[in-house]
Amino acid sequence: MPEIRQGRVVDWHKFSPSLAIFRLVALDGAAFPSFEGGQSIALRRYDCLLTKKVKEGTDVRYVPDLDEHGTQKRGQVTHSYSIASAPFESAQGKHLEFYVVLERGSDGVLGRFTESLFRIETNGDDRVDYVERIVGDFTLAKRAAGLENVLMVGTGTGLAPFVAMIKQLHFDARRDGASRTRFTLIYANRTYEELAYHRELLDIEASNAFDFVYVPSVSRPTERDRADRQIGLGRANNVLRHIVGLGPSEANAVPPKLPADRPLTMLLERTEPSSTVVLTCGNPGGMEDIAWTAAHVGMRFEKEDW
Repeated sequence: MPEIRQGRVVDWHKFSPSLAIFRLVALDGAAFPSFEGGQSIALRRYDCLLTKKVKEGTDVRYVPDLDEHGTQKRGQVTHSYSIASAPFESAQGKHLEFYVVLERGSDGVLGRFTESLFRIETNGDDRVDYVERIVGDFTLAKRAAGLENVLMVGTGTGLAPFVAMIKQLHFDARRDGASRTRFTLIYANRTYEELAYHRELLDIEASNAFDFVYVPSVSRPTERDRADRQIGLGRANNVLRHIVGLGPSEANAVPPKLPADRPLTMLLERTEPSSTVVLTCGNPGGMEDIAWTAAHVGMRFEKEDW
């Protein structure tokens, strides 16, 4: 069995009340295991609000697990997260970075692990332990080998594996030269402020170190967003639908629009179905629709599974 190691949060940055980036270091200053972009690690907290599974007919939901006094129990919870830092960053800085959302069920119940994480800012308990094993096959080597075009589609915190991949590709290209593969990232979040890593991704694209195009979009646009030539409109799955000539998946969706400086003709060339693999991570409903779109046009499809 892999060892549970003690860690702590050394940086916590919130983009909104429900979105944040944090860095984890080992308490003893040890390095983390080596890994590839797209892999994940299990984290552990010890003061999580516990829930229990309730089955009603064929429906299953989770409700607070209460003690005899009606108070929700707290205890240990372990949860796996994709790593957002590139392998070279983690090796150099002896840290792992994560992009997380405060989860909330349809019934309003907060996610057990993330409710605890988001209290780090207020209660001072920065302890986050980790399983000393990094796992997963959602990597470029496993899912995209030999393809001319790699199209990444991320929603919300589903950006994490892709930003790790892209930062590593950029580092490798500057050190060893770029591969011939073309990489395109469609990334959408609700607002401009929630577009994590936005400036860094624009800078990586502008460096021309490797063949990379970044297509950011917001699903709740403001006038500021509509005037920004580098920002598209609409959910990530609908931006992809727009590129391949399909209408939005929802009747009341924000009409998708590409950033003005990422023309449709260029993106069509970069996503020719027979030579393209679509990698996606994020909202389950969005991933399901992206899978449908990929099948409809004949693209290979790969998704992050948990």
